[in-house]
Formats: sequence, C-alpha cells, structure tokens
Amino acid sequence: MTPTTDPDALDQLAADFWDTAMELNPLFATSLGDHRFDASVGPVADQDVAAGRARLAALLDRLEALGEPLEGESRITASELGETIRNELAAIDTGMHRWSVDPSEGIPTGYLNVPSYQALRSPADGDAMVARWHAMAGAARAYAANLRESLAEGLVACDAPVARVVDILDGVLAVPDEQWPLLAPLQALDEADGWSAADRERFAAGLRTAVAGDVRPAFLALRDTLVGQVLPNARPADRPGIGHLPGGDAAYRAAIRLHTSLDLEPADVHALGLAEIDRIDGELLALTRRALGTRTLADGIARLRDDPALRFGTEDEVYDFAVDALARANDAVPGWFGRLPKAPCVVERMAQHEAEHSTIAYYRQPAMDGSRPGQYYVNTSAPDTRPRYEAAVLAFHESVPGHHLQIAIGQELDGLPSFRRNLGTTAFVEGWGLYTERLADEMNLYATDLDRIGVLSFDAWRASRLVVDTGMHALGWTRDRAVSFMLEHTALAPNNIDNEVDRYISWPGQALAYKVGQLEILRLRDEARATLGRAFDVRAFHDAVLGNGALALPTLRSVVEAWVASAGATTT
Repeated sequence: MTPTTDPDALDQLAADFWDTAMELNPLFATSLGDHRFDASVGPVADQDVAAGRARLAALLDRLEALGEPLEGESRITASELGETIRNELAAIDTGMHRWSVDPSEGIPTGYLNVPSYQALRSPADGDAMVARWHAMAGAARAYAANLRESLAEGLVACDAPVARVVDILDGVLAVPDEQWPLLAPLQALDEADGWSAADRERFAAGLRTAVAGDVRPAFLALRDTLVGQVLPNARPADRPGIGHLPGGDAAYRAAIRLHTSLDLEPADVHALGLAEIDRIDGELLALTRRALGTRTLADGIARLRDDPALRFGTEDEVYDFAVDALARANDAVPGWFGRLPKAPCVVERMAQHEAEHSTIAYYRQPAMDGSRPGQYYVNTSAPDTRPRYEAAVLAFHESVPGHHLQIAIGQELDGLPSFRRNLGTTAFVEGWGLYTERLADEMNLYATDLDRIGVLSFDAWRASRLVVDTGMHALGWTRDRAVSFMLEHTALAPNNIDNEVDRYISWPGQALAYKVGQLEILRLRDEARATLGRAFDVRAFHDAVLGNGALALPTLRSVVEAWVASAGATTT
C-alpha cells in the first residue's frame, strides 16, 4: 500500500461507512438517537443480507485503495475502520445469522424491546413506527424461512435456546394485543404534543393493525417453524457447540477474532481460563473462610448460593440497591478520571417479557441527541434468586465506572468519526467493564467482604467463560458439563447459570472478550506503572485508555505505549 496524505478522503470514507452501518443496523441507529431509519429493522432475507455485504465490501475496497495514512489520528482511524468492516464481513460470512436462535437479543426479544427507545414525538414518528412494526413481521417471516432452509444444509441451533425462544413466543402470544410491548406507545399519545385528533386516531389504528394483522401472525408462524421443524432437528444438549456443524471450526475462529480482535487458538484460551480459575479459586476460598467461616470452596459456594439471608426479598430492594450503588460511584469517579461524560446514567427495571430468559443486567448507551440518558437495566424478577453480594459489582460493571463511563465518554469525543465514537471491539468494551469491577475496590466502593466475594465470583464467572465457551464450541463439551463447571467455580444462582450457558451457545466467542480485554488493560496498566514509577498517574492512564473510542486491543496497546512515552518524556 502506498502512503496517502489525503485525510479528507479518509474522513469521507468514515462518514460513508457510518451511514451504511446505520442503514444496515437501524435498530441500533434508533437507540443512538439517529432517526433516519426508524421505519426499518435491517436485512434478514438472504438477498438483503447479500446486498448489505456488497456495500461493505465496496467500502473496504475504497479504504485499501487509499493506502496507509502516515501517522496520528488518521492512522488509528484507518486501522479501526478496516478492523470494523472486516469484522462485519466475517460475521456475515459465518452464516450464523441464518440458523442461530438467540433468546436474549434475537427475534422476538430484540423487537419487543424497541418501544423502550424509539421516539414518538410527531405524526411522522408514528408513521415510521407503524412501518417498522410491519417490517418486523416481514423480518420474522424471512428469519423463519432462513431457519427452514438451513436445516437442509445441516445447520441448526441447539435445543435449549430454541426452547427458550418458544417459551418467550408462547408468553407474548398468550396475552391480548393490548398487553404487548409493541402497543405500549399508545400510552404515550396523551403526552404527545403537535398531534391532531385525526393523527392520534390514525396512528392508534395503524399500530393495532400492524400488531394484530401482521406481527402476531408472523410470530405465530415463527413459533410453528421452531416447534414443528427446528426443535425436532435441533442439536441436543450433548452437542451444543458450533464445532458439531459443517464449517463450525472456521466459524468459531472467526467469532474469536471478531470479539477479541486477536487470532487466538481455542485450546490456548481454554488453558488461560483454567489458570485464571485456579488463581481465583484460591482467593475465593480465603475470603469465604474469613467472611463466612466455611472450610472448603465447595462449602463456601454452597453457603453463598443457598443462604436466603444473602438474597433480596423484593424487586424494589434489587432496584433500590442499584440506584444507591450508582450514586456512590458517581461521587467517587472524579478522583480516578480526568475526563467524565456529560450524559447521566439512570437505573431501569428489565421488562417482564425478557426478564425470565435474560441475563442479570445490561447497559444501553445514551442517545447521541441527548434525548435519552445511559440506562442500566437490572433484572429484578425472582428477587429471592438475586444475591446481595453480587449487586454492587454488577452495578459498577454496567454503569459507573464501567460501561456508562466508557461508552458515554466515547460518544462525546467530538473530534473522532462517528464509528469510532459508537462502535468498537467487544474485548475493549467488556474488558473495560470487567476491569472496573476490581477498580471499584481501589475506589473504596465495596462496603464489606461479602461485596468482595461478589467481585471474585464475577471474576470466576468471566474466567469460566473462557473454559466453557471454548469447551462447548471447540472441545466437544456438553451443555451439562458447562453448567456443572460454573456451578462448581462460581456462586452464581443456578437460574443465572442456565441463562448464561444458553447465551454462550447462541453467541459463540462473545463471552471470551471479557477476560481477554480485562487482562490486556491490566497488563498495560502494570507496564505503564513500572515504566513511569512515581510519575504514573492513574487518572491520566484511564483518560488515555478511554480517549480514543473502543479500540482493537493491538491498537489500544500502541496508544497507551505512546502515552507512556510522552508522559515519560515530560518528567525527564
């Protein structure tokens, strides 16, 4: 490649990629406050996915034709743009979108969550919403067709996630339309300004028709496909990994590269996980002995898992604890970060339709137009299964100083292209969240040893992911073996472990990103401290890590090493 000194061409390419990415991922665009594509749901049918892939490939061709920028931000932008586009292409090429069944973020859950973030400010917004609801029905039908066609190629999901999606569909199909999340926007009409009576009537009729006449039948047809064709042919629990499918080994390696930004051998990742588990087991044993008076690790985990006094009593208690933890973290962060986001973070309860089959919590980024803050969604269902000792570490990971701090700061880096402000490598995003779980202890945010037990249990949870994800997808592990491993080495509640393992089955490789990213950030911090000595400033280190968006790990290393060199030069 020949060097180029035309940053304008690179900037235009980055802008064109962002527009393309938003058009191909319109639900994400809406969640960011970009309302250009509020009437669509993104490509699902094969011909539409192929057309999107061709557009991305053309952008990559343009990037490669530009040559390699010489230095500075242009070099980072070009590197990250190439990484991002190649990852998008690799994800499409695995074909997993055609046959994978995901109870957490796929159809129908992903669609049922849309009313929680789609704007309804004007009649035009209402028209877009009605059109999107119809598009959801078309996408559900196309997805069902993909599932049926994939069966003929020997490509089929594992039965456990399929059964979960059937259960979700059964739940929503069993209730009247008026109780559907997709009709919840009707409740906001009374507060909407600028709507005539005719506008309101037209929108309400259109939305009800979309649900009753299109979405409900499409969801019912999807359920029939899952129950009648997919479940009878689904991989059983003793063959949950994609390594059992044609092309599965290559697809898994592509997934590892996609989520970690590194070319890692599954066996090496598995060994790293076992080593981390061995280390954490020792720490957890010592802490449970001191805090609980138990003698063995198994006794300590059993006490943590079975003692009702260590659980919440009500859904409000779960929610209120999260609110308090976030408030304490907000008070502490100025001492540890020079750069803080303008966007606030709030705590939200997870919706009923997703709570039973979802993870314990998740974070949704702020809208870039300022219309919505960052949101920490906490699963308050079945409070007697929600451990008190995990609540603090969970809050810090998902909100502050974890995901909210990193993602909101990234969005507010005005000098960067939009894709660098809003996209990024999973290992950076989730590695940062995991890094902050122990950082919170340095910040004196944990009140008791029980809170610190939660930190170790969560660390073991992420280390277990390295073991069970590679175990199932590359080494032939059964689902039961994965569940048993996590029961033995973490204090997570059994229902959470079941949900988690099914998530790893549905989303190969994503679970590896947490530990891989955390360990790299810790290495970079240790190396910076060793090089700079007394000149090391943790606030400046954090600002360096978060000051360029969510980078691929090799790029992050080069950025931090450049900061260390600059910081060292100013002290000599």
